[in-house]
Amino acid sequence: MYEERTSPLVPGAIVWRSGAPGGPVVPDGCMDLLWVDGRLLVAGPDTGPHPAGEVPGGAFAGLRFAPGTAPALLGVPAYELRDRRVELADLWPGPEVRGLAERMTAYEDPGAGLERLARSRAARSAPPDPLAARVAAGLRAGESVAAVAAAVGLGARQLHRRSLDAFGYGPRTLGRVLRLQRALALARRGLPQAEVAYRAGYADQAHLARDVRALAGTTPGAYAAAFAPSYAPAAANSETPQPSGSSTMA
Repeated sequence: MYEERTSPLVPGAIVWRSGAPGGPVVPDGCMDLLWVDGRLLVAGPDTGPHPAGEVPGGAFAGLRFAPGTAPALLGVPAYELRDRRVELADLWPGPEVRGLAERMTAYEDPGAGLERLARSRAARSAPPDPLAARVAAGLRAGESVAAVAAAVGLGARQLHRRSLDAFGYGPRTLGRVLRLQRALALARRGLPQAEVAYRAGYADQAHLARDVRALAGTTPGAYAAAFAPSYAPAAANSETPQPSGSSTMA
């Protein structure tokens, strides 16, 4: 069971919950604040698939931040959390995190608690790097790294450094991850692989297969088949990626 909704309190964020771990977690360019069996954790940006059950627990709630927005709130650059799942107490003072965990138990909906935690922290934190939103939007739209760098007025090295801090990896990797998410969204809609490759921006179907294998640890056909029996038609037009802190395959 997986459900999600747009957060009205945290700009660009998605609140989600899952009854139990599902299949492998695939990269989505995001970071998540997690509530798992009474623990507060952070899921960093991923560069490849993470196994189901990596974070043990019976029920999961999460707040998935828009790409590039979590580091300012958490107080650490994204690259320090790349491919990691860490206790929030490893990033913030232990007594503060224990107090937050106690307050979380008062919420019938843990997602609402995570939203209020994040909103309160954001009010006391520096704002996200304003460059991040433009970089992510350009790469999501399929712009080249060179075009994005020119649009934001940075050289390649400067853009790479700012991207490491904001996203956890350079713009080329972020572009691959966002292209993967475009492809997976199209695959969930049941489109033929050749059309998925074309519409997502791959050179050809073989290019699509290589990237899905490298980043998601599966094949386009296997991924589509996992969603085919239960993917609801009402959700077929959604291109919102599922969170890095929860499962993305049935």
